[in-house]
Amino acid sequence: MQSTGRGLRSPRGRAVLALAVVLVLAGALALGLAHGRTARTPGTADVGADGLPHTTVEVSPGRCGRGWDAPEPGLQVFDLHNTFHRAAEVFLEDAASGAVYGEVEDIGPGTTRPLTVRLGKGTYRFRCLPEDVDAATGPTVRIDRGRSGPAAPPVTAHDLIPPALDYQRWVADGLDEAVARAVRLQQAVDRGDADAARAAWLPAHLQYERLGAAYDAFGDADGVINGTDAGLPGGVHDPDFTGFHRIEYGLWHGESTRSLKAPAAALVTALTTLRDDWAQARMDPAQLGLRAHEILENTVQFELTGRTDYGSGTSLATARANLDGTRAVLSRLRPLLTTRYAGHADLQRQLDRAEHVVDGFHHGDRWTPLGRLTRAQREKVDAVFGDLVERLASVATLCDPRRVA
Repeated sequence: MQSTGRGLRSPRGRAVLALAVVLVLAGALALGLAHGRTARTPGTADVGADGLPHTTVEVSPGRCGRGWDAPEPGLQVFDLHNTFHRAAEVFLEDAASGAVYGEVEDIGPGTTRPLTVRLGKGTYRFRCLPEDVDAATGPTVRIDRGRSGPAAPPVTAHDLIPPALDYQRWVADGLDEAVARAVRLQQAVDRGDADAARAAWLPAHLQYERLGAAYDAFGDADGVINGTDAGLPGGVHDPDFTGFHRIEYGLWHGESTRSLKAPAAALVTALTTLRDDWAQARMDPAQLGLRAHEILENTVQFELTGRTDYGSGTSLATARANLDGTRAVLSRLRPLLTTRYAGHADLQRQLDRAEHVVDGFHHGDRWTPLGRLTRAQREKVDAVFGDLVERLASVATLCDPRRVA
């Protein structure tokens, strides 16, 4: 991915999840950061500075889950102490169903990490997964009263293969249409009809945006097709400024159509190459849930800040296309989410609300530019998209495939 334009998106997106020390299942209480507590004698439950009972639990292949000898219901903290010589991942799961109540990743050798959960009536056990070693399961612990917090069955890579293949076929069909619309744009440019070119630009651009070019979906091709001038020495006049936004700049800044013939032809070539390459590619199923989150996070960072507007004033149209792209991902994940994500129905309602808000700025063949929104309108748009990004972070976490053996 190029260092300019949309190539900036994916590494930033990776950091959002990679920097989280602890991944918590959707709706679960946020986990505290490591707070310097020393490991206590296994079997004891001290009250920490946070006012919660703390129990030290061992993490190792031979003694996974040891130390939880006095189970009690309620909100509590397990201080997971890794006595093994390799880093480990740990789940707290329902012993009967395998549903996960909490997870801590990358517990280094000799270190302790906290896991905060609410437990009630049921049977539980820890599953320890050290690096390059078979999973180990701790002893089953029973609690006879109380109500537990949320839990969800882990998603495996195998679960994600069918939805990923279906999504990949949908993208392939969308790329066919993107090429066709880009050809119509090129034809208008070639015959010197600037008005027709401006009319053809937006449908072609939105078709591409709906395909969710987030998290390295299209590799280096995205920078060529949809990159910006960010970081280019010559800015909008740099030879490496290409694709939709290069053409947008020219069409809305009085350039002659003659000067846009080469960029339009290059755009068609790049899209055609991407379409042909995509037919032979195999999308990583593990990225599907993350893509649902990244599409709208990118929208907030790029479209809703105006950073990708080169004169057409259609940032809100692009945001609307990105909502369509998010729905395309979520529709493939629905069978997994309906049994795992308690907020799934609310997420769908919030998507409906966001579409309604954005559609209010569409008038015939025109969209209200970001700069013409009132403060109240802008706050409403920002709020609805910000809420969606937070909800979709839970989707990304739930659909992150987990090792189970």
